[in-house]
Amino acid sequence: MSTKESNISKGLLIGFLTGSVVGAAVALLYAPKSGKELRQDIKGKADELLDEAEKYLDVAKEKASIIYNDGKKKSEQLVAEAKVKADVLIKDAEKVFSDAREKAGQAIATGKDVVASETDKIKNAFKAGVDAYKDAKNS
Repeated sequence: MSTKESNISKGLLIGFLTGSVVGAAVALLYAPKSGKELRQDIKGKADELLDEAEKYLDVAKEKASIIYNDGKKKSEQLVAEAKVKADVLIKDAEKVFSDAREKAGQAIATGKDVVASETDKIKNAFKAGVDAYKDAKNS
């Protein structure tokens, strides 16, 4: 129920109750009865109006309870859905992080292999240079 409909319903209920009280009071005051009878009639009408007001209050409480429970269920459902989506996002992030770690490890391993290969080439070239120098010096 929207706020506008709630305000209209509330206004109608208040108008109905006010009109009932005023109408009953006017009818009783203009009736040709004795004071005792008039007081009994007023008391009877007041009791009737009180009973009607209690009925309307019970209905309003019941509707409010239903609205509250519906809102609570919807909010719990939204929280559950958010948790599921958060779990999916966390799993996706962990997978991306794991893949990045694996690729970084592969890149480091490849880099180490390249450095080791180049180091061996430099050692071999240096050794060849030293050997060539020694051969040139001895000849």
